[in-house]
Amino acid sequence: MSEAAERESMDYDVVIVGAGPAGLSAAIRLKQLAAEKGQDLSVCILEKGSEVGAHILSGAVIDPSALNMLLPNWKKLDAPIDTQVREDRFYYLGPAGAVRIPTMLLPPLMSNHGNYIVSLGNLCRWLATQAEAVGVEIYPGFAAAEVAYGADGAVQGVITGDMGVARDGHHKDSYTPGMLLKGRYTLFAEGARGSLTKSLRQRFELEKDCDVQKFGIGLKELWELAPDKHRKGLVLHSMGWPLDGRTGGGLFMYHFGDNLCAVGFVVHLNYTNPYLSPFDEFQLVKQHPLIKPYLEGGKRLSYGARAITEGGFQSVPKLSFPGGALIGCAAGLVNVPRIKGTHNAMASGMMAAEAAFAALAQGRAHDSLNEYEDAYRHSAVYTDLKRVRNVKPLWSRFGTLAGVVLGGFDMWTNQLLGFSLLGTLSHRKADYATLKLARQAKKIEYPKPDGVISFDKLSSVFLSNTNHEEDQPIHLQLKDPTIPIRVNLPEYAEPAQRYCPAGVYEVVSEPSGPRFQINAQNCVHCKTCDIKDPSQNINWVPPEGGGGPNYPNM
Repeated sequence: MSEAAERESMDYDVVIVGAGPAGLSAAIRLKQLAAEKGQDLSVCILEKGSEVGAHILSGAVIDPSALNMLLPNWKKLDAPIDTQVREDRFYYLGPAGAVRIPTMLLPPLMSNHGNYIVSLGNLCRWLATQAEAVGVEIYPGFAAAEVAYGADGAVQGVITGDMGVARDGHHKDSYTPGMLLKGRYTLFAEGARGSLTKSLRQRFELEKDCDVQKFGIGLKELWELAPDKHRKGLVLHSMGWPLDGRTGGGLFMYHFGDNLCAVGFVVHLNYTNPYLSPFDEFQLVKQHPLIKPYLEGGKRLSYGARAITEGGFQSVPKLSFPGGALIGCAAGLVNVPRIKGTHNAMASGMMAAEAAFAALAQGRAHDSLNEYEDAYRHSAVYTDLKRVRNVKPLWSRFGTLAGVVLGGFDMWTNQLLGFSLLGTLSHRKADYATLKLARQAKKIEYPKPDGVISFDKLSSVFLSNTNHEEDQPIHLQLKDPTIPIRVNLPEYAEPAQRYCPAGVYEVVSEPSGPRFQINAQNCVHCKTCDIKDPSQNINWVPPEGGGGPNYPNM
């Protein structure tokens, strides 16, 4: 703490890292409890995006159950939620056709009845106004770069990143050292594969008693459709083509608002072919005869990508540790078959807030919030994840057709009998360990984009409004700079060129030989490289605060 002691510091009762649904819900709930007891409680949120919602990307169809508990009068408060799901459609795609899956075959938990199609970014912006109205301090544009620990090893708070550092490491005229924000408790709501969360998992061995975490990459475009193509309230999901039978994932299409449509594609990151490009698979699926007619005559408005936690029930780590706790997607609370995590993220934030408030009322600080852990194990979140726990492992082991059928059977068993005949299946391998060697894999040739329905990476990144200060240290750190060319290129055809959805990584041919190039300014902060690199050589750390995408209405 010697270096931290020289920094300017601010003290709070609770510090929250990340202004997503979990972090904002935790902050609001803390202030609600304080108001009920007539107490003063200081709460702050750090958000690395330039504004709340700038880095938020999700489908999104939300289950409003947690919002109903947090803010029961959300409709009167003009929440940006106005499109209720009217129709669910599920399809299995082939190259030229589609088979619709009858909804009667799907377990009730898969129904979207009573759910809403939203822009999660706009929902977070609205939640931020609710949080500020009750006294929460929110600091956008400040990335939490380091965890601060006390002499006893407990989390004391976080340190924000230094500003005004040049790429070569020298301090520019604009240099400002990061601040130490101290909290009696610190809640980490960084989302999937957060950089601080990753270090906390290792330091406190939070994954010692759980399965390996699994991930997907979700790519999304926001379209304005021609009015005659818009079906407000339609939710469409597909699986199958263009992915092969052993690769998990699928398309989503959500019609909402005034002729708006969220079109997206998810690829499970345990895929095996190093030549697969999630971005190009997404562009390809939009050309399918079922999907393309909706988009014809429309206009693409925005683009982005984000990793998704997919491990579910068996991959949830220990949630509390001395001085803090994990909430939301940092804890991995996404229900994969439902493609929903917002309700669980918000509920986890509320549970952690209630545990922290009770601890503070007892005069406690910097210890483990075991009450939060207990609350989770007796919550609807726990039940929600437990009954779908085998869907992802079955899909991974048996492929799309057999795996989805078996997963559906297992969900029905849980629904009707309250238990699974399979127990709890393991995920086996981490996603980085699933790639075949390039010589064992089939090359994939993707068609050139037409610029109307399908597009290239650079024009897509332009629509994400991504911006980073050019002269700053590269936030995509290579543990060994020789590995991309020395190991990954000959063994895996350097898959970073393809799994990155933003054109960050290139292998450049030069007379002296190939060179690995990092275009860090393109990064949309999806974290896929940190997850999928087969050598685990890439470490994603926060860039200077405010850098990254600026998603509108995503």
